[in-house]
Amino acid sequence: MEKFTLELLFHIIGIGAASGLIYKDNSLFVIGDNSGFLYEYHIDSQDLKRHPLIENPSENILKKEKPDFEALTHFQDSLYIFGSGSTPKRNAMVEFDLAQKKKTDTKNLTNLYEVMQNFSSIKPEDFNIEGVIFEGENWYFFNRGNGISNKNTLFKLHAKKLDQEFSMTSIDYKLPKIKGVRTSFTDAVLVDNKIYFLATAEDTQSTYHDGEVLGSIIGRIDIETMKIDFTKKISDSHKFEGLTVYKNDNKTIELLLCEDKDTEILETTIYKLSLNLK
Repeated sequence: MEKFTLELLFHIIGIGAASGLIYKDNSLFVIGDNSGFLYEYHIDSQDLKRHPLIENPSENILKKEKPDFEALTHFQDSLYIFGSGSTPKRNAMVEFDLAQKKKTDTKNLTNLYEVMQNFSSIKPEDFNIEGVIFEGENWYFFNRGNGISNKNTLFKLHAKKLDQEFSMTSIDYKLPKIKGVRTSFTDAVLVDNKIYFLATAEDTQSTYHDGEVLGSIIGRIDIETMKIDFTKKISDSHKFEGLTVYKNDNKTIELLLCEDKDTEILETTIYKLSLNLK
Protein backbone atom coordinates (compact mmCIF):
# COMPACT_ATOMS: atom_id res chain seq x y z
CA MET A 1 0.00 0.00 0.00
CA GLU A 2 1.64 3.21 -1.19
CA LYS A 3 -1.06 5.65 -2.27
CA PHE A 4 -3.40 7.41 0.15
CA THR A 5 -5.31 10.65 0.46
CA LEU A 6 -6.32 12.39 3.68
CA GLU A 7 -8.98 15.07 3.54
CA LEU A 8 -11.06 17.05 5.98
CA LEU A 9 -14.67 15.90 5.67
CA PHE A 10 -16.61 18.02 8.17
CA HIS A 11 -16.68 19.71 11.58
CA ILE A 12 -19.01 18.78 14.41
CA ILE A 13 -19.74 21.48 16.96
CA GLY A 14 -20.57 20.14 20.42
CA ILE A 15 -18.08 17.25 20.77
CA GLY A 16 -14.63 17.64 22.29
CA ALA A 17 -11.59 15.36 22.70
CA ALA A 18 -13.00 12.74 20.32
CA SER A 19 -11.49 9.33 21.00
CA GLY A 20 -13.63 6.81 19.10
CA LEU A 21 -16.27 6.64 16.40
CA ILE A 22 -18.55 4.23 14.55
CA TYR A 23 -20.18 4.95 11.17
CA LYS A 24 -23.58 3.31 10.75
CA ASP A 25 -26.62 4.16 8.59
CA ASN A 26 -25.24 7.57 7.59
CA SER A 27 -24.75 8.52 11.22
CA LEU A 28 -21.67 8.79 13.39
CA PHE A 29 -21.54 7.58 16.98
CA VAL A 30 -18.71 9.35 18.79
CA ILE A 31 -17.19 9.23 22.27
CA GLY A 32 -14.88 11.75 23.90
CA ASP A 33 -12.36 10.81 26.56
CA ASN A 34 -13.45 13.65 28.86
CA SER A 35 -17.22 13.25 28.38
CA GLY A 36 -19.97 11.20 30.00
CA PHE A 37 -22.05 11.10 26.80
CA LEU A 38 -22.27 9.02 23.64
CA TYR A 39 -22.86 11.39 20.73
CA GLU A 40 -25.04 10.55 17.75
CA TYR A 41 -24.47 12.78 14.72
CA HIS A 42 -26.77 12.53 11.70
CA ILE A 43 -24.66 13.51 8.71
CA ASP A 44 -27.47 14.69 6.40
CA SER A 45 -29.38 16.80 8.93
CA GLN A 46 -26.28 17.74 11.00
CA ASP A 47 -28.38 16.98 14.07
CA LEU A 48 -26.41 16.06 17.21
CA LYS A 49 -27.90 14.01 20.04
CA ARG A 50 -26.37 13.19 23.42
CA HIS A 51 -26.97 9.86 25.18
CA PRO A 52 -25.89 9.59 28.85
CA LEU A 53 -23.41 6.83 29.68
CA ILE A 54 -22.88 7.60 33.36
CA GLU A 55 -24.87 9.12 36.20
CA ASN A 56 -24.94 12.92 36.13
CA PRO A 57 -23.02 13.09 32.83
CA SER A 58 -21.22 16.24 31.74
CA GLU A 59 -18.69 17.40 29.21
CA ASN A 60 -15.09 18.33 30.04
CA ILE A 61 -15.00 16.20 33.20
CA LEU A 62 -11.93 16.84 35.36
CA LYS A 63 -9.00 14.64 34.34
CA LYS A 64 -8.75 12.92 37.73
CA GLU A 65 -12.48 12.12 37.72
CA LYS A 66 -13.26 11.25 34.10
CA PRO A 67 -14.21 7.70 33.01
CA ASP A 68 -11.80 8.15 30.08
CA PHE A 69 -13.88 6.44 27.41
CA GLU A 70 -11.25 5.63 24.77
CA ALA A 71 -12.53 2.61 22.83
CA LEU A 72 -15.76 2.04 20.93
CA THR A 73 -16.83 -1.07 19.04
CA HIS A 74 -20.09 -2.58 17.88
CA PHE A 75 -21.64 -5.93 17.04
CA GLN A 76 -25.15 -6.30 15.63
CA ASP A 77 -27.37 -3.82 17.52
CA SER A 78 -25.02 -3.13 20.41
CA LEU A 79 -22.28 -0.59 20.96
CA TYR A 80 -19.62 -1.26 23.58
CA ILE A 81 -17.77 1.68 25.16
CA PHE A 82 -14.62 1.07 27.21
CA GLY A 83 -12.66 3.04 29.76
CA SER A 84 -8.92 2.99 29.22
CA GLY A 85 -8.03 1.27 32.50
CA SER A 86 -5.21 3.78 33.04
CA THR A 87 -6.54 4.60 36.55
CA PRO A 88 -8.95 2.72 38.88
CA LYS A 89 -11.75 5.12 37.89
CA ARG A 90 -11.42 4.19 34.22
CA ASN A 91 -12.42 0.51 34.26
CA ALA A 92 -16.03 0.63 33.05
CA MET A 93 -17.58 -0.96 29.97
CA VAL A 94 -20.95 0.44 28.92
CA GLU A 95 -23.28 -1.43 26.58
CA PHE A 96 -25.60 0.73 24.44
CA ASP A 97 -28.59 -0.62 22.49
CA LEU A 98 -28.83 0.96 19.04
CA ALA A 99 -32.48 0.00 18.57
CA GLN A 100 -33.64 1.42 21.90
CA LYS A 101 -31.06 4.24 21.78
CA LYS A 102 -30.15 3.85 25.43
CA LYS A 103 -27.59 2.41 27.81
CA THR A 104 -28.53 -1.12 28.85
CA ASP A 105 -25.64 -2.29 31.05
CA THR A 106 -22.44 -1.20 32.77
CA LYS A 107 -19.72 -3.62 33.82
CA ASN A 108 -16.66 -3.09 35.98
CA LEU A 109 -13.66 -4.55 34.15
CA THR A 110 -11.15 -4.15 36.98
CA ASN A 111 -10.58 -7.90 37.34
CA LEU A 112 -10.30 -8.44 33.59
CA TYR A 113 -7.85 -5.57 33.19
CA GLU A 114 -5.73 -6.97 36.04
CA VAL A 115 -5.66 -10.38 34.34
CA MET A 116 -4.53 -8.74 31.10
CA GLN A 117 -1.78 -6.82 32.89
CA ASN A 118 -0.50 -9.93 34.65
CA PHE A 119 -0.75 -12.09 31.52
CA SER A 120 1.39 -9.74 29.44
CA SER A 121 3.59 -8.33 32.24
CA ILE A 122 2.29 -4.79 31.83
CA LYS A 123 2.66 -2.56 34.87
CA PRO A 124 -0.54 -0.73 35.92
CA GLU A 125 1.06 2.62 35.06
CA ASP A 126 1.73 1.35 31.50
CA PHE A 127 -1.78 -0.04 30.93
CA ASN A 128 -3.94 2.04 28.57
CA ILE A 129 -6.63 0.43 26.38
CA GLU A 130 -7.34 2.67 23.38
CA GLY A 131 -8.99 0.31 20.90
CA VAL A 132 -11.35 -2.68 21.08
CA ILE A 133 -12.86 -4.91 18.38
CA PHE A 134 -15.64 -7.48 18.85
CA GLU A 135 -16.79 -9.78 16.04
CA GLY A 136 -19.15 -12.06 17.94
CA GLU A 137 -16.66 -14.74 19.00
CA ASN A 138 -13.49 -12.86 19.91
CA TRP A 139 -12.56 -9.57 21.55
CA TYR A 140 -9.39 -7.71 20.55
CA PHE A 141 -7.98 -5.15 23.01
CA PHE A 142 -5.21 -2.75 22.01
CA ASN A 143 -2.92 -1.45 24.74
CA ARG A 144 -1.34 1.84 23.81
CA GLY A 145 2.37 1.71 24.49
CA ASN A 146 2.83 5.34 25.48
CA GLY A 147 4.13 4.45 28.94
CA ILE A 148 7.77 3.97 29.87
CA SER A 149 7.85 0.34 28.68
CA ASN A 150 6.34 1.07 25.21
CA LYS A 151 4.10 -2.02 25.44
CA ASN A 152 1.99 -1.95 22.29
CA THR A 153 0.11 -5.14 23.06
CA LEU A 154 -2.81 -6.79 21.27
CA PHE A 155 -4.91 -9.09 23.46
CA LYS A 156 -7.25 -11.64 21.90
CA LEU A 157 -9.98 -13.01 24.16
CA HIS A 158 -12.10 -15.89 22.91
CA ALA A 159 -15.51 -15.33 24.53
CA LYS A 160 -18.96 -14.13 23.53
CA LYS A 161 -19.32 -12.14 26.74
CA LEU A 162 -16.65 -10.62 28.92
CA ASP A 163 -18.19 -11.96 32.13
CA GLN A 164 -17.81 -15.55 30.91
CA GLU A 165 -14.79 -17.85 30.95
CA PHE A 166 -12.35 -17.05 28.17
CA SER A 167 -9.03 -18.04 26.67
CA MET A 168 -6.46 -15.33 26.07
CA THR A 169 -3.45 -14.75 23.87
CA SER A 170 -1.37 -11.62 23.47
CA ILE A 171 1.29 -10.30 21.17
CA ASP A 172 3.59 -7.28 21.47
CA TYR A 173 4.33 -5.06 18.47
CA LYS A 174 7.29 -2.79 17.86
CA LEU A 175 5.71 0.03 15.89
CA PRO A 176 7.63 2.59 13.80
CA LYS A 177 9.05 5.82 15.19
CA ILE A 178 8.25 9.37 14.11
CA LYS A 179 10.98 11.92 14.87
CA GLY A 180 12.59 9.45 17.23
CA VAL A 181 9.42 8.71 19.22
CA ARG A 182 7.77 5.28 19.05
CA THR A 183 4.19 5.31 17.77
CA SER A 184 1.52 3.64 19.91
CA PHE A 185 -1.92 2.15 19.22
CA THR A 186 -4.85 4.59 19.37
CA ASP A 187 -7.66 2.63 17.66
CA ALA A 188 -8.45 -0.29 15.36
CA VAL A 189 -11.21 -1.73 13.20
CA LEU A 190 -11.76 -5.15 11.60
CA VAL A 191 -12.33 -5.30 7.83
CA ASP A 192 -12.78 -8.83 6.44
CA ASN A 193 -9.71 -10.67 7.76
CA LYS A 194 -7.59 -7.59 8.33
CA ILE A 195 -7.23 -5.26 11.29
CA TYR A 196 -6.59 -1.64 10.34
CA PHE A 197 -5.06 0.32 13.19
CA LEU A 198 -4.04 3.86 14.03
CA ALA A 199 -0.95 4.72 16.04
CA THR A 200 0.33 8.11 17.18
CA ALA A 201 3.72 9.40 18.28
CA GLU A 202 3.32 11.57 21.37
CA ASP A 203 6.39 12.83 23.22
CA THR A 204 5.49 11.52 26.67
CA GLN A 205 6.27 8.51 28.84
CA SER A 206 2.96 8.62 30.65
CA THR A 207 -0.44 7.07 29.99
CA TYR A 208 -1.91 9.94 32.04
CA HIS A 209 -0.13 13.13 30.93
CA ASP A 210 -0.30 14.38 27.35
CA GLY A 211 2.78 15.31 25.32
CA GLU A 212 3.77 16.96 22.06
CA VAL A 213 2.07 15.26 19.10
CA LEU A 214 4.53 14.28 16.37
CA GLY A 215 2.21 12.54 13.91
CA SER A 216 0.16 9.42 13.20
CA ILE A 217 0.39 6.25 11.11
CA ILE A 218 -2.09 3.77 9.63
CA GLY A 219 -1.24 0.08 9.63
CA ARG A 220 -2.76 -3.32 8.95
CA ILE A 221 -2.50 -6.66 10.73
CA ASP A 222 -3.41 -10.00 9.14
CA ILE A 223 -5.84 -11.66 11.55
CA GLU A 224 -4.62 -15.19 10.67
CA THR A 225 -0.88 -14.62 11.08
CA MET A 226 -1.17 -11.62 13.45
CA LYS A 227 1.71 -10.04 11.53
CA ILE A 228 1.76 -6.46 10.29
CA ASP A 229 1.21 -6.16 6.53
CA PHE A 230 2.23 -2.52 6.27
CA THR A 231 2.46 0.80 8.09
CA LYS A 232 2.26 4.26 6.55
CA LYS A 233 2.70 7.71 8.05
CA ILE A 234 -0.41 9.79 7.32
CA SER A 235 0.26 12.95 9.31
CA ASP A 236 3.08 14.93 10.91
CA SER A 237 0.85 16.77 13.35
CA HIS A 238 -2.48 15.02 14.04
CA LYS A 239 -3.29 12.79 17.01
CA PHE A 240 -5.84 10.50 15.40
CA GLU A 241 -7.74 8.44 17.98
CA GLY A 242 -10.85 7.13 16.24
CA LEU A 243 -11.24 4.86 13.21
CA THR A 244 -14.27 3.46 11.38
CA VAL A 245 -15.06 2.08 7.92
CA TYR A 246 -16.86 4.47 5.57
CA LYS A 247 -16.73 2.63 2.21
CA ASN A 248 -14.96 -0.48 0.93
CA ASP A 249 -14.97 -1.82 -2.64
CA ASN A 250 -11.89 -4.10 -2.34
CA LYS A 251 -9.85 -1.71 -4.51
CA THR A 252 -10.07 1.33 -2.27
CA ILE A 253 -11.06 1.51 1.36
CA GLU A 254 -12.27 4.77 2.88
CA LEU A 255 -11.90 5.22 6.62
CA LEU A 256 -13.19 8.01 8.82
CA LEU A 257 -10.86 9.36 11.50
CA CYS A 258 -11.40 11.65 14.47
CA GLU A 259 -8.77 13.72 16.23
CA ASP A 260 -8.17 14.33 19.93
CA LYS A 261 -6.76 17.83 20.26
CA ASP A 262 -6.41 17.55 24.07
CA THR A 263 -8.38 20.77 24.63
CA GLU A 264 -11.70 21.65 26.26
CA ILE A 265 -13.08 23.14 23.05
CA LEU A 266 -16.28 21.33 22.04
CA GLU A 267 -15.45 20.94 18.37
CA THR A 268 -14.43 17.83 16.45
CA THR A 269 -13.02 17.43 12.95
CA ILE A 270 -13.75 14.29 10.97
CA TYR A 271 -11.25 13.26 8.29
CA LYS A 272 -11.53 10.77 5.44
CA LEU A 273 -8.56 8.54 4.71
CA SER A 274 -8.63 6.73 1.35
CA LEU A 275 -6.23 3.81 0.83
CA ASN A 276 -5.46 2.28 -2.54
CA LEU A 277 -5.37 -1.47 -1.87
CA LYS A 278 -3.99 -2.49 -5.26
